[in-house]
Formats: sequence, C-alpha cells, structure tokens
Amino acid sequence: MSELQDLTALVRANTALVVIETPDEGRVVDLFRHLLMNVWRPLYRWAITEGLRRVDLDGEDEALAPPDATATLHAIRGLPQRSICLLLDFHPYLGYATTQRLLREIVLRRGCQEHTVVMVGTRIELPPDLEHHAVRFSLRLPDEKALLKLVRDEAAVYMREHGGKRVEVDQEALEAMVRNLRGLSLTEARRLARHLIFADGAIHAGDLPELAKLKFELLNRSGHLHFEYDTAKFADVAGLNRLKAWVRQRRAAFTADALPPGLDPPKGILLLGVQGCGKSLAAKAVAGGLQVPLVRLDFGTLYNKYHGETEKNLREALASAEQLAPCVLWMDELEKGLAASGSSEDGGVSRRVLGYFLTWMAERKSKVFLVATANAVHDLPPELLRKGRFDEIFFVDLPDHGTRAEIFRLHLQKRQVAWEEFSLDTLAEAADGFSGAEIEQAIVGALYAAHADGVPVDEARLLEEIRGTRPLSVLMAEQVQALRAWALPRTVPAD
Repeated sequence: MSELQDLTALVRANTALVVIETPDEGRVVDLFRHLLMNVWRPLYRWAITEGLRRVDLDGEDEALAPPDATATLHAIRGLPQRSICLLLDFHPYLGYATTQRLLREIVLRRGCQEHTVVMVGTRIELPPDLEHHAVRFSLRLPDEKALLKLVRDEAAVYMREHGGKRVEVDQEALEAMVRNLRGLSLTEARRLARHLIFADGAIHAGDLPELAKLKFELLNRSGHLHFEYDTAKFADVAGLNRLKAWVRQRRAAFTADALPPGLDPPKGILLLGVQGCGKSLAAKAVAGGLQVPLVRLDFGTLYNKYHGETEKNLREALASAEQLAPCVLWMDELEKGLAASGSSEDGGVSRRVLGYFLTWMAERKSKVFLVATANAVHDLPPELLRKGRFDEIFFVDLPDHGTRAEIFRLHLQKRQVAWEEFSLDTLAEAADGFSGAEIEQAIVGALYAAHADGVPVDEARLLEEIRGTRPLSVLMAEQVQALRAWALPRTVPAD
C-alpha cells in the first residue's frame, strides 16, 4: 500500500490522534488534500502564527479562533462535523495542564465529534497519557525516481535564474548523486541538490565528496559518528593484496541497485592484526575501493552513566549510519567497546550493547558495509566471531620484504624525497620485523636529524635510524608471536 492509502485507512478507522514526525510539513498538508478525494471530511490547519483555518476549500477561511492553543482546542471541540485537524508544531503547548486535558478529551470524544487530530513536527514527544492513544505514522522517503525529478527541477530553476544557461551534467555523476541522496526527505534532498548545482552550474564527479560531507552533517544528529574526509585509495596501501582482490570482487554488487540472483549484499569484515601494520589505513582503503563515504564510530563516546542512555546512543548512531547508506562504517578498536560484555560490573550495559549490536548486524537491510578493527582478539566475545557475523576475518600481519620496500617507497615519495636514490631492498632488509608505522617513523626521524645538520637525508642516515629503533615485534615479542600463532591458522591473511 502507498502512504496515501495508509493515511486514508487511518482516517476511515476514525483514528483519534496521529503523530507525524517530519520536516516536510508541506508534503503532509498535500497528502491530506489528496486524501479528501477518497474520504471527504473538512480539513483544518493550525499554526501559532495564523490560528485554526479551514484549507480544503478554494480559499482559506478566516481563523476560527485566535492562535492561542487552548482557544484552538475549544474551537475543535465545537466543530459540527467530523474533521481532520492538522496541528503544526503544537506539542510544546502540551506542557500546560489545561491544554493537555482538552486534547485528551477530544481524543476520547467527550462532548465532540469523532475528529482526527494530526500532530506534525520535526520531533514530537507526547505526555504518557496521550502517547497511549497516539498512532505514529512515518512518511516514506523518496525513491530514486522522485529524487531524479527533484534534481532535474533544480537544474531547471538554475537555468531560469541564469538567463537560460544550461547545467552541465555528467550522467554518471548524476546517477551517483541521486543514489547518494537516498535516505533524505524531499526538503533535505532539495537543499543539498540546490547547493551543489548553484555552486558552479554543473553536476560532475567533484560534487560527490562535497555531497557526502553535507549529507553527513545533516544526518549525524547523534554526534557519535565522525566523517573521514580523506579516504585512502588502494594504491596508497602497500601489500594487502588478498584483501584488495576481495573488495574489488564485491564493489559492483555493493553499489548496484539490484543484486544478481543468488547473491546476498556484502555485510562487512573484521581486521585483526599487529599494532601499526595498517588496519586503520586498510579500513579507509576499503571505502575508497567501494567508492562510498566512510564514517567512524568510536565506541568510547557511546557509554553514559544513566540507565538506557548507552543503548540509545548506539541505536541513534547506527540509525544515522543507515541513513548515510551506501557507506562504510568503521569501528576502530572494537574490543575496547565490547570486551567487558561478560562482566556484571557495569550493570549489564556491555551485554545489552553487544546484544543490540549483534541483532543489528544480522537484520540490517541498508547498504552499510561494516569494517571493524581489533588488536586484542582474545578480548572479543565469541558471539561476535562466529561464522556469519562478518563476511570474512582478515589478519594483517607484519609486512614481508617486498611490502616493506613498497612502504619505504610510498613514504619517501609522500615526503618529496627522491626514493630512486635509495636501495629499497637494503632498507627493507634492515627493517625486518618493523610495522608500517615504525617504518614511517624511522623516515621521519631521519628527516629531522638531516634537517638539524642542514643536509639532505641519505640512505646511510636512514639505516642508522632503523638500527637505533627497537620495533614492537622485539619489545613485545611474546605477545606478537602469540597473536600470530592464534590468527594464522584461523583467519585469512590480508596479504
């Protein structure tokens, strides 16, 4: 059934109180105007700026009562026919006992006709006595056909306002823009589309990162997500060849409107590994490889001392991520948020958080690709690691000789050092047991030392810095070896 049919059914059933949370109040009024073609009733609209007026006739009548909320409810009680009354942003006035009681008597049909009262607002919290009688109705978000029409309408507006100048359109970028506007209301989508079109009179691939940023800022109402603006390309990541091939195989299926028969949408991956070996960079590269935005959820910001707030924070954060779909949701150091799930010291909060998180992983339908990273695998709850939670569990090990040479090349090139003058094989051999982060810091240390002496960095100085460094694989050899011994036979090597 369409939302118009659903609303018609509510009115025909004489539903007393309907609550619609939306920023598109104009769309709600239009829906009820169309509804009158199926079931006729007088239609009234109230706002604090204009009072209660009838709006189903050709011209709007004069206000039946002053804008005062109490006077308005008295006027509704006195209407001689069953009517539909749209109350726009009325909920703040329910804090008064008289107003609340009057509305409750209308809902209970005491001394009045069987009216349908519709409360419309962006966010509506009702007193418990009224919430019990309310039916909450959600408007359906526009599909790609409606969003495409919206973008074309905004392009036509631009042309009219700029003397007939046509908007330059890259068809592939247009399709991507429409795809990324999914999850927004018409009002929100129109605002973003207008911003991008009017910025330069064109729709092109360069608009997509800006669109992702604007959409994130609009939807991240919880404040627990962080937008990662600089998503790495796979070319920026040395090694990890098996992981790269795995992501490439699933890119088309993840971004497609409809999956080929027999395929389930990709859910996500868990990245385990030695600290500093590139798990976080790999998470960013996955978003770059799938060509979708990347948002990061920090579990530490979710926890709150008040009962139920932590779980609420997680629900809001995951709901925001779903509205941003298609996207990659990166959960860094997952064990820090879920490690205590078996403990009763926190009043069962971690257990409830884990339960909701596992349910969301199993039941979500939106295109949110989960990338979780962890260092201490033994601290993760077994329920999270069982087959089916993640599509795959990859282990990011210490880089081998060839990968270390590539890491040296990438970081020297990034810092505008002529890497051709260095023997990458010699450097890679000297840095045996180093992680990618430790190789980067060795280069940084050598650059500082060379700058202090007023000379260019050379291979000898870099080798000296490497020999003076004790990598984590030496400092914590037992822990690193234990992690590798556990992971290698149980997980898929990322490289």
